[in-house]
Amino acid sequence: MLKTLSNSLNAIFKPEQQTSSSDLGAKPIWVRKLKDIFLIATGILSASFGFKGFLLTNHFIDGGATGISLLISELLGIPLYLLLVGINIPFIILGYHILGRSFAVKTSFAIAGLALCVATVSFPDVTKDNLLVAIFGGFFLGAGIGLAMRGGAVIDGTEVLAIYLSKKFGTTIGDVIIGINVLIFSTAAYFLSVEVAMYSMITYLAASKTLDFLIEGIEEYIGVTIIAEKSEEIREMIIGKLGRGVTMYSGKRGFGKRGELAEIDIVYTVLTRLELRKLNSEINRIEPTAFVVMNSVRDTKGGMIKKRPLAH
Repeated sequence: MLKTLSNSLNAIFKPEQQTSSSDLGAKPIWVRKLKDIFLIATGILSASFGFKGFLLTNHFIDGGATGISLLISELLGIPLYLLLVGINIPFIILGYHILGRSFAVKTSFAIAGLALCVATVSFPDVTKDNLLVAIFGGFFLGAGIGLAMRGGAVIDGTEVLAIYLSKKFGTTIGDVIIGINVLIFSTAAYFLSVEVAMYSMITYLAASKTLDFLIEGIEEYIGVTIIAEKSEEIREMIIGKLGRGVTMYSGKRGFGKRGELAEIDIVYTVLTRLELRKLNSEINRIEPTAFVVMNSVRDTKGGMIKKRPLAH
């Protein structure tokens, strides 16, 4: 969209360098991991409630991979939980290559958890009113996707595909997602009915707006300025671990510890919203007291926005 669990946790809780107690502003790793798990689990419950409490019983669909799953389930009678896993597998593999192992592992368990919840947990039918179903079904589904993304995973792989295609063909992420959803809703209008397709578009819009609200903004790119003593180490991390380009420029601290002007190298980079969490985690590991400023970037042209291939 415009601007997705015991032995499994071992993969999520992969070893990281611990931060010493003297590092100011650093959160313990286990606190961040527990927060991620809570956000993803809450997202799974919210999306499942949107599915079973609203959309499934009223035969509405959504956009993206969830919309494809709902549409195929409606047309062919295949259980939704199987489709949620099967359709998202290619997106998980793609996410592994462009966003890293941690993202792919979290997304795998988020989608598996969603499928398990849809298959086993019962939710009441809240309403039969078509407009309320479209709006609130989209709201809970969008909230689920947004919460999972805040936890570092996705339960709808379309955005991963959109990031890949936008880099490959030079289009915007929004254009790719719109194109995918036009095909989905056109198919729904043909095989189901125009009325169902129109209500499903309301569902998609409600989900999109909820998702945008939860992850704070509708822009695809974030410009990040980093002022830190270990600027060279941060520069190498961005290039080596994130595969992103950086710009270094010289500056002066306006006010240091003793009030003097001190020269310092400033790091600037542009990355996607999904990569922001990993960047913050790496900066926190290198220098927790670094001053980081993030700005919304509507779009970019030129420069090295496309990721460099990472060495494996």
